[in-house]
Amino acid sequence: MGKYRISKDMLLDSRIVTAEEIVEVGVADTHVLKRVHDPEYLSKIYYGKLDRKEQILLGLPVTPHLYTKSATEVEATRRTCEAALMEGVAVCLAGGMHHAFREHGEGFCVFNDVAIAIRDLQVKRPGIKIMVVDTDAHQGNGTNSLLDNDPRVFTYSIHVGAKSPSSKVNGSMDVETVRYVEGEMYLKQLFTTLAAALDTFSPDLVIWVAGADNHKNDRYGQMMLSLKDLQRRDEVLLGAFVRNRIPVAILYGGGYNREPEYTAKIHRNTVATAKKISRELRGF
Repeated sequence: MGKYRISKDMLLDSRIVTAEEIVEVGVADTHVLKRVHDPEYLSKIYYGKLDRKEQILLGLPVTPHLYTKSATEVEATRRTCEAALMEGVAVCLAGGMHHAFREHGEGFCVFNDVAIAIRDLQVKRPGIKIMVVDTDAHQGNGTNSLLDNDPRVFTYSIHVGAKSPSSKVNGSMDVETVRYVEGEMYLKQLFTTLAAALDTFSPDLVIWVAGADNHKNDRYGQMMLSLKDLQRRDEVLLGAFVRNRIPVAILYGGGYNREPEYTAKIHRNTVATAKKISRELRGF
C-alpha cells in the first residue's frame, strides 16, 4: 500500500508534477457507491463486519480506515474521468480496483472504482461511449461482471492466461498471454489486438488501468516485461489515444514488485510519459 505515497513523492521530488497539479479529493457519496455495489456489502465494509473467509478473499484485513480509503479512491477515479473529458489526459494516483464485484471484494480490491465512475458518467451523459483498457497482468473480472451486456461500454483486457484471478469473467475482448510472456511477444499481442478493438468501438473516453505488475520482478504478475518494455507500452498506447483525440483517464492498477519502491517507480514513469506526450501534442 505504500506505493501510493511513494509514487506521489517521486513525482513531486522529480518535478514531473507540481503540488498545484494534484487535486485532493474526499470520500465518494454513498449513493454513488450504490450504483454498483450491494448496500449490505457497503455496510459490511463500513462497520468492519467481513468474516474471516471474506477477508481472505479480499486479501486485506478490515480496519476502521478501509471504507474511507476505498471510497476516496472511487472519488479520485470519478474526478479523473471528468478531468480527462475536459483536459484530454488525467491521472489518478491510485485506482484500478478491477477485482471488486457487486457483493464482494477480492484481490486487494474493495470497491470497483472503474465501474462506479462509468455508471456515474452515464447518469450525466447517457449516450457516452466508454472503453476500459486493462493492461494489468490480471483480468478485470469484477469490472467485466459489473459492466456486462452494456452496449455503451467496451472492456478490453490483456492478461496472463493462468488461474489468477481464479474466476475469469468474459469481457468484450479478452487477450490471454502465455505465462511468463516476454516483452516482445506481449507488446505485439497488445498493439495488434487493441488496434482491432478500437476499429470495432469508437470511444468518447478511455479508462486505462495501466498496471505495474507486468514487470519481470513482480511477485504475482507472471510476466517477464522489462522497464523498457513497460515504457514502450506506455508511449504507444498514450500516443495513440492522444493523437486520435480520445480522452484518457489513467489509473494505476496492480503492482507488487520484489524490490522496495520499484512498483512506485513504474507508476511514476507512466505518469511522466503521460505528461510528456500530452505536452508534445498540446493541440489536443
